[in-house]
Amino acid sequence: MTQLTQPVDPASLIAPARVKIPPFETWVGPITHLAEERIRLHGCSYEGFTVAQVGSTIGGEVAGLDLTRPLSDHQVSELRRALLDFKVLFFRDQPVTPEQHVAFAGRFGALEVHPFIPSNTGQPELVRFEKEAQVGGFENGWHSDVSWREIPSAAAVLHGILIPPVGGDTSFSDMYAAYEGLSDELKASIEGLVAIHDYTKAFGHAVDAAAKEDMRLKFPPVEHPVVRTHGETGRKLLYVNRYFTESIVGMDPDEGNALIDLLASQAEVPEYQCRFLWQKDSIAFWDNRACQHLALSDYWPEHRIMERASICGERPV
Repeated sequence: MTQLTQPVDPASLIAPARVKIPPFETWVGPITHLAEERIRLHGCSYEGFTVAQVGSTIGGEVAGLDLTRPLSDHQVSELRRALLDFKVLFFRDQPVTPEQHVAFAGRFGALEVHPFIPSNTGQPELVRFEKEAQVGGFENGWHSDVSWREIPSAAAVLHGILIPPVGGDTSFSDMYAAYEGLSDELKASIEGLVAIHDYTKAFGHAVDAAAKEDMRLKFPPVEHPVVRTHGETGRKLLYVNRYFTESIVGMDPDEGNALIDLLASQAEVPEYQCRFLWQKDSIAFWDNRACQHLALSDYWPEHRIMERASICGERPV
């Protein structure tokens, strides 16, 4: 009698690693460099609140804090530590007033005022994003906020005020993981490269020529490293995006654009991401250095209102 052999899982014949599906730029397989950070985050703990891990290396949902009440210095210190660990923190059921929103964000540093996006009329530090049938959302591309500034924001606190019944999630991507996932050869080739960031790529179409020239004087193009070092953790991360990164200094434009596109595309790897389902009075608090974000624009023509306070950072190095 012929004995039937048990089928072998094809995956068992390949070592756990990323492999390319030719002839496309498609990679599959486990991303093994995430394991150490994923395990580390799973063991993190904080005094006064808990954090439930959301993504492999990014995202934590906080429970046990009421942001409508003033926080102690120790609570602020522990939240800062959690933010540096998880890159973005999420809070539910936090019906903060604009004044409470500004007060909370202000515990983590001076707040910036955005020169292009309208603010809450009572709180200039709060950028107000109000979208409906006549005002579409154009934030659905991976980016770090205000990288076109000489000193970009370090972090941001976003409050969900009016949430559509379906859609409008925000995704976040770990830019440490994006850098660490590059080949050694690519890391070596981009070490020391500098990119030019310019606000006109995203905002230039929204102002007339005279206003554009005035804003150009106030906010000229700036140079930031392609690979920056986080000012608090000391870890390296990718710091380019398609919204604001104009070119690579000293590189042929076509070659530079191809490199920007390749590096920016690393944010698109799903394993580097987490996704937040908004509810009314949810809050997202993200490290604008360590991660990029993308606001899904899938809710048009529904009404969506969010307000954001941004915390001043340091010049990227």
